[in-house]
Amino acid sequence: MNFQQRNKPFIIAEMSGNHNHSLERALQIVDAAAESGVDALKLQTYTADTITIDKSDGEFFISDPNNLWKGESLYSLYQKAYTPWEWHKAIFDRCKEKGIVCFSTPFDFTAVDFLEELDCPIYKIASFENIDIPLIKRVAKTGKPMIVSTGMASLSELDDLVRTAKENGCQDLALLKCTSSYPATPKGTNLLTIPHMKELFKCNVGLSDHTLGIGAAVASVALGATVIEKHFTLSRADGGVDAAFSMEPAEMAQLVRECNTACEALGEVSYEIQEQEKKSVVFRRSLYIVEDMKAGDRITEKNMRSIRPGLGLKPKYYNAVLGKKVVHDIKKGTKLTWDIIETFI
Repeated sequence: MNFQQRNKPFIIAEMSGNHNHSLERALQIVDAAAESGVDALKLQTYTADTITIDKSDGEFFISDPNNLWKGESLYSLYQKAYTPWEWHKAIFDRCKEKGIVCFSTPFDFTAVDFLEELDCPIYKIASFENIDIPLIKRVAKTGKPMIVSTGMASLSELDDLVRTAKENGCQDLALLKCTSSYPATPKGTNLLTIPHMKELFKCNVGLSDHTLGIGAAVASVALGATVIEKHFTLSRADGGVDAAFSMEPAEMAQLVRECNTACEALGEVSYEIQEQEKKSVVFRRSLYIVEDMKAGDRITEKNMRSIRPGLGLKPKYYNAVLGKKVVHDIKKGTKLTWDIIETFI
């Protein structure tokens, strides 16, 4: 899959833990995502034991009062958020049935091995793992397209991951501008990094968007984003570990429409009259005679004006024809053309 060759952005609905540990709900999320028009649904493949250890004090406990997940240990949070591995095939199959791509973010080697058994078509590397060079190398060796969120990564760290991915077999890489805050604010999103990142690393770019609403995503398309990722839920009111910054189905459908519109509107650099404009040319300004004139009368500011429609001489000739004589009688409302002017008098 070459993201650059598409004529619209590749839009991903991130399920994360919004299934609330119900396979039925997970499948409903697939259905709603497909109905909203997204191209893909993304899972996360880990267990609490593969991503951290069972410890609930010190740095393993979230005590920041401003953190969305305050009061949880990392272990308990990931127990709530993980998607059971035995559900993956059912979700992959449902996505295929609904005509959208299903793929996942692996968090360790065992997850990569498991996803390879499911023939996962794309791999995502999360922001928090974008410094895990061994994991990036393992994923790159699958030869599958890779999408990497760049949250928190320094320029040198991004260089490390890009080099690692390309040197180990990844030929289709997309870097997503990401602010690893939940939710993120537009002010800190820095979308202008997107075209710079594209030029610097010579790869596809996009946005993993944790802001509320669709504005940042639409703007990113105008800056060259070819991949957009947003967290997705059936209803924020139902709760869930990521529900607070996830999109609902109607919102996702709007995002898909507006991002596609933005992509279509980009077009190419052009200063030509567009096909759809040609019927409007007649309504431009041009020079018209606005009073009856006799042969030999001179054109003045009173009997000539720049008005619509646009069938006469262009307004730029206004001063050039002032004071010139007309060669025959002219009725009010006649467009001014060179053949009715004694040009050399």
